[in-house]
Amino acid sequence: MKNNTKPYIKKITYTALFVAIIAILSQISIPVSVIPITLQTFAISLCGFTLGRKSSLVATLAYLALGAVGAPVFASFNGGFQTLLSYTGGFLWGFIPFVLLCSLTKSKLAIPFGISGLLLCHLAGIIQYSLVSDTTVWLAFLVVSLPYLIKDIILVILAYFLSTRINKIIKKHL
Repeated sequence: MKNNTKPYIKKITYTALFVAIIAILSQISIPVSVIPITLQTFAISLCGFTLGRKSSLVATLAYLALGAVGAPVFASFNGGFQTLLSYTGGFLWGFIPFVLLCSLTKSKLAIPFGISGLLLCHLAGIIQYSLVSDTTVWLAFLVVSLPYLIKDIILVILAYFLSTRINKIIKKHL
């Protein structure tokens, strides 16, 4: 009798590994303003491009849940539900559409989909920052999005190219 659980165990392992990758890359943080420079966007896009829709969504939701219950997995070792409601919380919520759009295709449209997801993530961050800080959406964009856009777009593109190599390795082992 053939054991059919092996591929599922590997998927669960890769999903858990990406929860850890997101948490670790979130700690690479340079405080420059209210929003630190991190590698979270790289981690989220790499997760989506590598794992596919279901597993990447599970990994992202698990990361957010860990942070929400107080594990210090968010940038600068922050955790707790209050972080999801803070100045930076919109970006964390924005990881959900971001990872979903990154995971939709493995074709030549992957990078445009990933950048679209990134823009939705930034939009969520801008809106929440604007609401929490009681500033205009335009000012929020200038403070928490514009300075990071080029870096984040480059990270999405790099994540895509790295994911193509990782996916070849994973395909051999699944």
